[in-house]
Amino acid sequence: MDLRETSPIPTVALPVAVLRDHLRLSSGFSDVTTQDALLEQFLRAAIASVEGRVARALFQRDYLLRLTRWRDGYAQPLPVAPVVLVGSVTLIDRTGTQTVVEPSRYVLDADGTRPRIEAVGTALPMIPARGAVEIAFTAGFGTAWDDIPADLRQAVLLLAAQYYEGRETGGDADMAFGIRALLERWRDLRLGGWS
Repeated sequence: MDLRETSPIPTVALPVAVLRDHLRLSSGFSDVTTQDALLEQFLRAAIASVEGRVARALFQRDYLLRLTRWRDGYAQPLPVAPVVLVGSVTLIDRTGTQTVVEPSRYVLDADGTRPRIEAVGTALPMIPARGAVEIAFTAGFGTAWDDIPADLRQAVLLLAAQYYEGRETGGDADMAFGIRALLERWRDLRLGGWS
């Protein structure tokens, strides 16, 4: 399995000003934006860490999942939620020739915690021998900061602040208890991988 993000979070969507206010960097300084590049870096790291823990995309963006075999012949789980759209399913043979699968052959089960594509009929299309399949999909709560649930937003801010405050000393690599507590209800117990 190879999962790639094909459309990163735009810089304008990041809550840099919100983090600046959270850290109280906006008060008493004439040039409050001098550290914005650093804050952006810590926000991106915090978002990646939170997303990794809860297997959910916070900001809506595009992904490409490449597989060499189906998990089972009828349905294929997607490793990140919430999935809002499957853009395409493409079969690739060993020579690199691509064949786009007709959308009428599969359907998205957009279950909020365990999304998957399912066959319409008895089975998903056969992946060519020594070939692969690529599934292009869009996942995330929304395109704006306010589309993300409040507890996940708070976890991102607290973690980004932890990274910022520990920047000189290397900081504490462990996520603080309060942040883990905010994420706990979003964590899924998944046995056997990302099924």
